[in-house]
Amino acid sequence: MTTQTDSKIMILTGNHAASNAVKLCKPDVIAAYPVTPQTQLVEELNRFRAEGEIDAEFVDVESENSAMAVCIGASNAGARVFTATSSFGLVYMYDVFTRASGHRLPVVMVNANREPPIMGGLARGRQDMLMMRDTGWIQLECQNCQEIFDTILVAYRLAEDPDVLLPVMVSYDGWYISFLLERVEVPSQEDVDKFLSPVAGVERLRIIPGYPGEAPNPEHAALKPPENFMEVRLKHGLAMEKAKEVIDKVAVEFEEAFGREFITKIEEYKTEDAEAVLVAMGGEAMTAKAVIDKKREEGEKIGLVRLRMYRPCPEKELAAALKGKKAIGVLEQGVAHGWNRGQILMDLKAVMYNAGETIPMVNFFDGMNGGDITVDHIEQAVDITLDAAAGKMVEDYYWLALPWLCNDNYVSDGSELSKRSRMIVDKK
Repeated sequence: MTTQTDSKIMILTGNHAASNAVKLCKPDVIAAYPVTPQTQLVEELNRFRAEGEIDAEFVDVESENSAMAVCIGASNAGARVFTATSSFGLVYMYDVFTRASGHRLPVVMVNANREPPIMGGLARGRQDMLMMRDTGWIQLECQNCQEIFDTILVAYRLAEDPDVLLPVMVSYDGWYISFLLERVEVPSQEDVDKFLSPVAGVERLRIIPGYPGEAPNPEHAALKPPENFMEVRLKHGLAMEKAKEVIDKVAVEFEEAFGREFITKIEEYKTEDAEAVLVAMGGEAMTAKAVIDKKREEGEKIGLVRLRMYRPCPEKELAAALKGKKAIGVLEQGVAHGWNRGQILMDLKAVMYNAGETIPMVNFFDGMNGGDITVDHIEQAVDITLDAAAGKMVEDYYWLALPWLCNDNYVSDGSELSKRSRMIVDKK
């Protein structure tokens, strides 16, 4: 067990938990453009730099696209980099965002989740980060301020691991966790330096013209013929799979270094004897635990699986946690347009199909554009999932806050409730 030096307790918002973690990771270059609700994060980093608390080149850019472009250039030169964004900013940097992953650059970025411009959303939602699921970034989702702090430390270990070398996005609920004040245990600089020391001397991939002693990395050269490009794609995928192994190893070292557990891919809550399971991600999982506790007291065998690592998909862990369950309810803040289902549910269907399991799954949509995911809504979701587990007829999906707008039998004048609406209303 590693001997810890003195840590300190601070009361921090989610954004300030992130900025304090970044400071301790000692990035060489920070490039960012303010966009609500992450602005507080980069403002604090700029203050750290101005007051000499962090020795980093802070580049004040004119757009989010430029912020990621600066990070790409600096990372290509071997620097440790950081940026942060939300919603419109994430979409605006899309072209260079994909280049960062395509070049296998260990960029670490925070995204404070917010509805994207597709629907003109101005409040919390998870659609922005979900839209990026196939871009080749590792994606980790946090449920509280301590987890935000810890995840950023782990993100650098993961991104810069020589067997991974991929960018990592750390996400959390904008407006809710981003501005929530919580107790955060902040370790000493010495302990963080020790934790990051395994990657301190890692030679990152470089494409500097005329780099001494060698040509540019062949994986970053002109990708001709097509087979070379496909080889790069294959190696990228293998690195994503390797990340699932590396994060488990890093989690062990994290606990040794800081004395607290780091949840890597999924968190199971009262699933061992559960007949039905609710799957959630981020802050709503904390509320779901309270509902599950209540249902357990009522004698219901219900559990929770919190999805912590969204990409790469923790297929093995999810299959093991959900195997043999009678029904699965999936709580989502995003929609896979064209499917009328959520991205998480579509992933789970593939996971369980590959595992040879046929389990009823029910999709629950809520919390978009800042809508509250209430205890009542989650209790409705649990009740419906338990009905499915008991073999009762339920619908494929429910919009928990919009019971009157949910099916083909909807009458526009509101004079007739649909079957789906009736089921939800009857639960109240």
